Amino acid sequence: MMWSLHLTCILLFLTGIVDSYKILLISPLPGKSHVILSDGIAKYLANAGHEVTYITAMPENLSYKGGNIKKIDVSKNLEILKVAGDSISIKAIMDKKVNYQDQRFMFSMFLENARMTFSNEAVQDLFKDKSQHFDVIVAEWMFTEVYAGLAAVYDCPLIWFSTVEPHWMVLRLIDEGTNPALAVDVLSRRISTPLSFVQRLESLYDRMYTYYFYHTFVYDKEEEIYSKYMVPHINSQKYTPLDVLRYNASLMLGNSHVSLGEASTLPQSYKPIGGYHIEKNVKPLPDNIKKIMDDANNGVIYFSMGSNIKSRDFPEELKQKLLKFLGGLKQTVIWKFEEELPNRPSNVHIVSWAPQQSILAHPNCVLFISHGGLLSITEAIHFGVPLVGIPVFADQFTNVERAVNKGFAKKVLITLNLAEDLKEQVVNILNDPKYTAKVKELSFIYHDRPVTPGAELVFWVEHVVKTRGAPHLRSPALHVPFYQKLYLDLLALILILALLAVFLIVKIFSAFFGQSSITINNKKLN
Repeated sequence: MMWSLHLTCILLFLTGIVDSYKILLISPLPGKSHVILSDGIAKYLANAGHEVTYITAMPENLSYKGGNIKKIDVSKNLEILKVAGDSISIKAIMDKKVNYQDQRFMFSMFLENARMTFSNEAVQDLFKDKSQHFDVIVAEWMFTEVYAGLAAVYDCPLIWFSTVEPHWMVLRLIDEGTNPALAVDVLSRRISTPLSFVQRLESLYDRMYTYYFYHTFVYDKEEEIYSKYMVPHINSQKYTPLDVLRYNASLMLGNSHVSLGEASTLPQSYKPIGGYHIEKNVKPLPDNIKKIMDDANNGVIYFSMGSNIKSRDFPEELKQKLLKFLGGLKQTVIWKFEEELPNRPSNVHIVSWAPQQSILAHPNCVLFISHGGLLSITEAIHFGVPLVGIPVFADQFTNVERAVNKGFAKKVLITLNLAEDLKEQVVNILNDPKYTAKVKELSFIYHDRPVTPGAELVFWVEHVVKTRGAPHLRSPALHVPFYQKLYLDLLALILILALLAVFLIVKIFSAFFGQSSITINNKKLN
């Protein structure tokens, strides 16, 4: 009898006690780091028993053995990178031929990516399938909010996913933007706090300019994409303007954590899940790399410029300077480089592909030289490895600056003097134990959470579905007009009353002194 009860419980578990939801995940950017993050979301939700339809530009990147992930291939989006060509290179950036802080360039690129995604035949076929429905949509925010239109197509809740630290552009979608006196723009190269008077003025200008630019340049183009590719698939009775949909999300999942960023004021509908992409059980190192690291008696320095920037694009003179500097170190160096380098020093090992998490997890890894992407910063803190950052574009400047302020990193600018500057900062960190001590302290804070970030991710997605859009988390700030938030109506009332008071005082004085003057004049005449 007892055996039969156990068997019944097992069968109930296997057949699915937990409700299975249909989830549409859209993250169509052709960037490796973005794909790593969205792949992680897909796998966590699928492992929790949900059916995931995943719109991705790199479908081959996802390795998942289950059958409950359906991939929608938008790999044609990779053409955007081909068109960009040499602009995404170290040489072009060093020669100042491209500026990745330029807003027109950034917004244009992400808008074109969205247009290509929604015009894709596979995506249009998905929209045309009227039998298809979803319980919730998870959409990546990256300088365009046109993906909010999907909530109207499928008449279901929307969850934004932000790949960067919380900043005013994403927070305004679920609450209100941060104060520019306290928080700089995500593309800013300034982050030292507290801000000086001049920096506060610059921060305010950045905010106002971006807001103006977004509303004048981006809004109309988003509306065009929404009207052309999504509105035809919306039930006319349920049509909602895009400008309403962008502020109607139930939740925002953020690739952030207080150990990585600032202790910002966040609304109830923002959930930090930074670090969920890191494997719970780190994969074993390949035999060749494992031997290198095991035999490194003086420790290992891992050097990688990430997935988008190619180290082979360094000027030849700089390559030689870097090899000379690295060869002079007593530590073993593993350099992620896209081609073999001739005449390299014996302590420098070149790998075209590197299992970054597994390398950082090795006890002999003593330093990480990185471009400062948020995933790399997160992994450095996760595994407790100090860092020298070489920011190149986008949020890397703020990421590295923040790491420097937290005390576990040094920053080096990408110039022809990179080798000399890098040597100075590497020596500083290796000879001063405070950097390692600080990153270990932050690593403890990072790990000391009530639940793992992956478990929290799944919980909140399910919570949105269970509560039909989580309206209880919706911030009241979304319903308060801008002029009321700043009490401009009160200011206007005070000004009107003040003007009335002045007017009355002038009238009274005019009447009184005017009458006195007439009386005096009359007496003089008499």
